Amino acid sequence: MSDELQQLIADLEEQERRLVFPRFDEADAWALGCLLVNLATERRLPVAVDVRRGQQQLFHAGLPGSTADNDTWIERKVRVVYRFASSSYRVGRELAAKGRELNEAMGVEPIRYAAHGGAFPIRVPGVGVVGVVTVSGLPQAEDHALVVEAVETFLGADDD
Repeated sequence: MSDELQQLIADLEEQERRLVFPRFDEADAWALGCLLVNLATERRLPVAVDVRRGQQQLFHAGLPGSTADNDTWIERKVRVVYRFASSSYRVGRELAAKGRELNEAMGVEPIRYAAHGGAFPIRVPGVGVVGVVTVSGLPQAEDHALVVEAVETFLGADDD
């Protein structure tokens, strides 16, 4: 494994340890989704945004330039987060570090799962992963970075 990939995985692990929600309800989903839409709109990013708690979709928006294909990618990325309790980007990078990919040998159907960046776990202390926030439409590292930026901003604003 390259030093660069090893450092990226360490950074992704640190993000997941640090970015934990004190609680997560419908109002939080709406606020986080709106924050992501605002960031993407300001930057004219062609993305779809999705926020879920459990299996319930609490927020979804398709911005100009996004397509129905982005919604399919969202579904596939969300499944990875729920299956592995990690961000879809981290799962993909950890697999890449081992020279592996998601496949039937791992008990998943590749058509239903995508270990590509953009889906991030919504984790609550003492509970675990309760939801997923996802962006689709940019290269995977950029999808992931946009979600992390929004979560960092949301959690920082939540402290006020």
